[in-house]
Amino acid sequence: MTVFPARRAVPSARALPPVAVPHPRVEAPGVLEPVRPTPLEWARRRRAERGARRLEAAGARALGQLDHLGPAWHVIEWPRTDVTDVLDSGQDDRAGFLAIGPSGLFAVTIADHGRARVLVAGDVVQINGKRPPYVAESRRDAKRASKALSEAVGLPVPVTPVLTFVGSGVISVYGLPKDCLMATHRELDRLLVAGGSRISPATAEKLSRVAQHPGTWLNGTYRPTADYRWYDEGRTAADKPAHRR
Repeated sequence: MTVFPARRAVPSARALPPVAVPHPRVEAPGVLEPVRPTPLEWARRRRAERGARRLEAAGARALGQLDHLGPAWHVIEWPRTDVTDVLDSGQDDRAGFLAIGPSGLFAVTIADHGRARVLVAGDVVQINGKRPPYVAESRRDAKRASKALSEAVGLPVPVTPVLTFVGSGVISVYGLPKDCLMATHRELDRLLVAGGSRISPATAEKLSRVAQHPGTWLNGTYRPTADYRWYDEGRTAADKPAHRR
């Protein structure tokens, strides 16, 4: 309960001492007025907000396609842009996630093209007359993820780049890029499982726990040995029995 203090009785006019009336303070013009953005700044901000909502919706559509892959698969959000790039640009205009499962590790990059037609010729992707460097960004993200995970684990961890298109426009392919997978969001789940079984579910679980730790992406400060061991007590990688074919 809030208790307000009682108001003091208003003294009569006779009891009031003479008080000098202060002059009203004149503020400099425009000091208290909020700075209004220019029409160009307002349009840019609205466009950035609209683009961020579209990217979020596109990422949700791609993630929804992976819901039925099963418990052996793990989808993890990770900082796809370096800290210095975020500080310089102020935002990340790209969307994506890590998918870890029996087929391996994949750095998925989302490209929202809406109703526009997409032309793909090797490493070149053209949308509405523009050629965004989607393939190069996908390779760079996968390389950065592989480097961070390898430093955290102490073993080489390959990560495959995957470029996923989300939209209803026609996609014309005249040649696929090398070392980079490509598919629409409706085919993403089948593309990921097409690699077969390369790692065990236990290894996928361990790698997902490493990828979820924020220290993995901050100069390799995460040390997984504090949480679990890759091998049993007293065993090393050389003690792993060889499989005969």
